[in-house]
Amino acid sequence: MKTDLVRLEIFKHLFASIPEEMGAALQRASFSPNIKERRDFSCALFDPNGEMIAQAAHIPVHLGAMPLSVQAVIRGMHFAEGDMAILNDPYQGGTHLPDITLIAPVFVAGQLAGFVANRAHHADIGGIAPGSMPIARELVQEGLILPPVKLLAAGHLQQGVWDIILRNTRSPHERAGDLRAQIAANQRGVRRLGELVAAYGAQEVQHYAAALLDYTERLTRALIARLPDGRFEFADALDDDGLGSGRLPIRVSVSIHNDEATVDFEGTARQAQGSVNAVYAITLSAVYYVFRCLVNAEVPNNTGSLRAIRVLAPEGSLVNALPPAPVAGGNVETSQRIVDVLLGALAKALPAHIPAASQGTMNNTLIGGWDSARGRAFTYYETIAGGMGARPTADGPSGLHSHMTNTLNTPAEAMEYAYPIQVLRYELREGTGGAGMHRGGDGLRRDLLLQTDATASLLSDRRHGRPYGLAGGERGAPGENLLIRDGQAQRLPAKGEVQLRAGDVLSIRTPGGGGWGESGAI
Repeated sequence: MKTDLVRLEIFKHLFASIPEEMGAALQRASFSPNIKERRDFSCALFDPNGEMIAQAAHIPVHLGAMPLSVQAVIRGMHFAEGDMAILNDPYQGGTHLPDITLIAPVFVAGQLAGFVANRAHHADIGGIAPGSMPIARELVQEGLILPPVKLLAAGHLQQGVWDIILRNTRSPHERAGDLRAQIAANQRGVRRLGELVAAYGAQEVQHYAAALLDYTERLTRALIARLPDGRFEFADALDDDGLGSGRLPIRVSVSIHNDEATVDFEGTARQAQGSVNAVYAITLSAVYYVFRCLVNAEVPNNTGSLRAIRVLAPEGSLVNALPPAPVAGGNVETSQRIVDVLLGALAKALPAHIPAASQGTMNNTLIGGWDSARGRAFTYYETIAGGMGARPTADGPSGLHSHMTNTLNTPAEAMEYAYPIQVLRYELREGTGGAGMHRGGDGLRRDLLLQTDATASLLSDRRHGRPYGLAGGERGAPGENLLIRDGQAQRLPAKGEVQLRAGDVLSIRTPGGGGWGESGAI
C-alpha cells in the first residue's frame, strides 16, 4: 500500500488521540492525589508486535520502559479477548514497584489489532516503609513484586490476584480505586482502537502505524546527521545511595557517525547497595527523552526514534542493574542524573543549543501513618519541583518539574483534604539559581506540618553535588531537607527515613538550576 502523506498526518493524530483520551479517563476516575492531581501516569498504544505507536505527553521516564513491559507480556502470555495483564517487576519491563502497568490486547473480528497500556504510580504497594520507596538493600524490601499475570481474563476480574494486591498495601481503598481507573482507561483504549480499525480496516491501520514508525526514524536520523561526527564525553555523580556509598559516578560517551548515535555508559559505577539502581528500561527512557528533546519538529512519541540510537549499559552497573538490586530511586533520581550527563556530553557537540543542568533530582517525599480523623491509614507521595538550567538564550524557569518527571504539584487544598498534613509554606528559594549571562531557575521551599505521628521517607539528591553551569555559568545551589521540631531545625540526610511527631514540620528545599554563560557577557 502506498503511503499518502496527508493521510499519514491524519493517522498520526488518530493514533495519538487514543492514549490522550485514555489519560483523561484515568485522571478523572482515579482516587489518589498522586494520580488525579499530579498526573503521575502514562498511557500508550502499541502495534501487534509490541512497538509503541503513540504515547500521550505524560511522563518521560515511561517513554522507553513501557514497550519493554508490553514485550515481556507478549513473550510470556497467551491473550484472548477481554484479557488484561498487570505487572510492576522492574526486571520484566517495569521501572520501580510503585509504577503498576496494565496491558490489554485489542481484538477486532478475532484478529489481534494491537495493545493499549497504562502505567500509574501508586502511593503504596507494601514493603518496609510507607510509600514503598525505602532505602532498601534488596528489591523484596521495596514492596509487592508482580510479574506479568492476568488481572482480567475474558473480561472477568481475577479475584485472587486482586486480593493479593490489596492485602499487601497500606491503603487498599485508594489502591482499589486507582486500579479500577486504570482498568477503565484501558477499556476506553480498546474500544477506540477497535472503532479505528472498523472505520478504516485493519490493513490500512497497520500500514500507517508502520509508516509512522518509519517517519519518526527518518526525523531522528536527520537530527543526528546534523550533529558533528565525533565522540563526546561527560561525567557527573549521585551524592550517595543512602547507605554510605559516597559519590556514585555516571559516565557517558556519545559517538555520532553519519545518522546514527551510540550512547555508551562504560565507566559508570557498579550497582549500589542502596535503592538508586536503574534498570535498563530507565536508561533507555532517559536516552530516548534527550534525543526526543533535540528534534526540532513535532515528532510522534513512538519507538521509531530508537532505531537510530544504540544504547550500551554494562550489566550490573548503576544504569543496568541486575536482580536482586533495589531500584526505587533509579526511576526518579538516577534517571535525572543520566539526563544531566547526556546533556553535558551533547553540549560539547551543540554548545549553543544545550541548557545547563536543572535541579537533577525529584525530591521524593513520602509520609505515611494512621489518620485518626478518617479512621484509616494514609500514604502521601510527591515529587517536588526545582530550578531548571539556564538556556543559551534565556534564564531557566523557576519552581518547575523538569526532565524525567512531567508531573504537577499536589495543590495545598487537595493535600489538606486527603491527608493529616498542612502546607505551611510554599515559595521560591530566591537566588538559588546559578549566576551567569542567563541565570538558572530558583528552587522551591515546601514546609509540611504533621497533624499526626508518621514515618517519612526521603529520596533526593543534589544535597552536596550542585547542578553544573555551562559556558562559564555558575552552579546552582544544592537542596536541603530539614526537620523543624519545637522551633529547632535539624538537617536530614538526602536519603533516609525519619519518625515524625504531630506538630513537626518537614521542610524540603530544592536545588536551583545551573547558569549559562559568563556574568556580564553580551
